[in-house]
Amino acid sequence: MFDGSTRRVVSLWFPRLASDRILRARPVSGPFAVTLRQSNSDRLHCLNHAAERLGLSRGMSLADARVFCPDLITRPAELSNDLRFLSTLRRWATRYCPWVGHEGEDGLVLDVTGATHLMGGEMAMLSDMRMRLVRAGISVRIGLADTRGAAFALAHFDEGVAQAGRMLDGIGELPVAALRLPDATVVGLERLGLRKIRDLAASPRAPLTRRFGPEVLLRLDQALGHYPEQISPEAEPPHYGVRMTMPDPIGLTDDVMAATERLLRQLCDKLKAQEMGARVLALTLRRVDQGSQQVELRLASAMRDAGRILPLFARGVAEVDAGFGIDQMRLEAVRVEPLPVQQIGQRSSDRKEALDDLITRIGNRIGLENILRFLPADSHIPERGFITAPAAYSRPEPFPALARPRPLRMFPPELVHAPAERTPPRHFRWRRMPLRTLHAIGPERIAPEWWMADEAWSTGIRDYWRIETAQGRRLWMFHTPQNPGWFVQGEFP
Repeated sequence: MFDGSTRRVVSLWFPRLASDRILRARPVSGPFAVTLRQSNSDRLHCLNHAAERLGLSRGMSLADARVFCPDLITRPAELSNDLRFLSTLRRWATRYCPWVGHEGEDGLVLDVTGATHLMGGEMAMLSDMRMRLVRAGISVRIGLADTRGAAFALAHFDEGVAQAGRMLDGIGELPVAALRLPDATVVGLERLGLRKIRDLAASPRAPLTRRFGPEVLLRLDQALGHYPEQISPEAEPPHYGVRMTMPDPIGLTDDVMAATERLLRQLCDKLKAQEMGARVLALTLRRVDQGSQQVELRLASAMRDAGRILPLFARGVAEVDAGFGIDQMRLEAVRVEPLPVQQIGQRSSDRKEALDDLITRIGNRIGLENILRFLPADSHIPERGFITAPAAYSRPEPFPALARPRPLRMFPPELVHAPAERTPPRHFRWRRMPLRTLHAIGPERIAPEWWMADEAWSTGIRDYWRIETAQGRRLWMFHTPQNPGWFVQGEFP
């Protein structure tokens, strides 16, 4: 019979989380380590069992590790992917109890109070956890106790189970470092001869508090159960999806659009409550013959306005083959972005929304990544003064004002047949056309970026001129003093 007054906590520590995650996808036979860049040097961040057997340890520099083990295989650490992997393990652990939280960057803590009997008892639950994790290729150390602190100590320093109500007996022989204390505090306690938790528990409390502060006794009381410590499970991320089942199958485009509008309004309400906006929407239509079709809508900007989004679905819905009818529809925001509420002007908002809707319509036909815009770049070199970026994933930026105008049309320099003198030629030939200079404005001297290797600027500095010809061509020409010659690089309208 379960006693409601007895609390039981499980601590799961994954000592090789980073390496196990990588090796699950790409197995390696032999020593393997994950490296992390720290203080301008690569250090071992996580090792597999084979590397540890050779004497390698976490924190060792990669150069020293190569001396001991020339055959060491390494991969750079990906901390964000490790965190996502730990979150996946947290969701998996909810099969044992609903209260699961993170314990640092490589562990989980579970409040299994009242849940162990569902798995056949404590030992059966721990055996099932270990069996499933080992089968998945994940190393784990498990501790079970009445408190979070004691379970952590057992998992990290002496894997095992502490009997209910006897925490000091279960963890008393463990080092004081098992109490989750800072390294400096642990060193100070060991210098006083307080190396084990039992020694610390038997020491006078007042001198310890005066010397080390309240944290030492707080961690001790939490581990022994004299002071409560809560387990805060992570909330599940909101799911942005809605579903509708039809009483009778539908097939007309107008009916599908009407149902899509109802789903959109429900979904946009969810997005608004979380101050999020959809970037990719997926409308799944299930037919009565169990077949399904999907209409994907990729938006040029984060949106949650059902009135704006609905017309953008019209083209995709019109191409759907309803067959004998559609009996279920599901709309999901596959990708979302933060979209906080903000005060905007009506006129500028309308122009921006119209442009985003146009980009969305065109982008869903040719691909959003194929619609580009020009953005300014930090360079005085004319051809490097701008970059192109997908319009859907960038915001317009004004170009800085220049003392000398630049041509709207720019191309690689083209040789001009003219005398190699410094002043603009009165007569010259370009693209097989004889031209005559009427006006010349300049020069504007531009020097190359010496820190970047560029073959196009190997001739050195350039003197740019704005040339108006009698034939009506307005050219942007430059002269290269170090290697005399004239070239055309752009044309003004």
